[in-house]
Amino acid sequence: MDAIFKALGDDTRRKILDTLHRKNGQTLSELEAGVADAGFEMTRFGVMKHLKVLEAANLVVSRKEGRFKYHYLNAIPLQEVIDRWIEPLTQKPLARAALNLKSLLEGETVMNTSTETKPDFVLETYIKTTPEKLWDALTNGELSRHYFQGQASVKCDFKKGSPYLYTSGEGNEMLGGEIIDVEPMKRLEMSFVPVWMDKKDVPDSRNVYEIEQAGETCKLTIMHFGVTEQLEGVRKGWSQIAARLKSYLETGQALDLSAHN
Repeated sequence: MDAIFKALGDDTRRKILDTLHRKNGQTLSELEAGVADAGFEMTRFGVMKHLKVLEAANLVVSRKEGRFKYHYLNAIPLQEVIDRWIEPLTQKPLARAALNLKSLLEGETVMNTSTETKPDFVLETYIKTTPEKLWDALTNGELSRHYFQGQASVKCDFKKGSPYLYTSGEGNEMLGGEIIDVEPMKRLEMSFVPVWMDKKDVPDSRNVYEIEQAGETCKLTIMHFGVTEQLEGVRKGWSQIAARLKSYLETGQALDLSAHN
């Protein structure tokens, strides 16, 4: 938590987060221009130093695609700050000033869909669990209802080319698609078809889970490709799913995020 508050304590670093909130997946050059447009004169090296602090706090994650390195706002640590420190104190007047953190998770977001090889956003979290248990939570319908939106249970054999479907606790179909690629306990790629939308409005998008063991923890990375205005709410949805999944695997209980919905 100290690293997060330290990172947020600097105005320039907050401007970098604002820049990524407006347009996720930017290169260093794009961020340098964005900081300059915000009225901050800073060298390329200065921007890199601030990025290192944000990355150390896990507020920014990066992905290298070809010759370029793209940076993404990682909303999960902010979600955890809100859940632990802010929501329980919302009735206290002094806590109101901290609620501006929510603007990084909520509100309109301009998604960048300029290339199919670069995700439109990336979320990253560390969970104290094993790859086996994390994979089981992602693919077991009895477990998914503990953390997925609407207490949804997934049904699928998780083989390449197989269909999958999430059904809510009330029996309503929520989300479906097809398994594009699967490497058990390491990577899962799925097409993303929101059943609640009119078929003619459904964009062609996909999400990817990546699991990497890191000592006694697992790094879970969630990426979404092909996000358009019709799916502008998925970033908030993914951050809540990841926070609930982390809590469930570490404590046996998922967070109650009903106040955010």
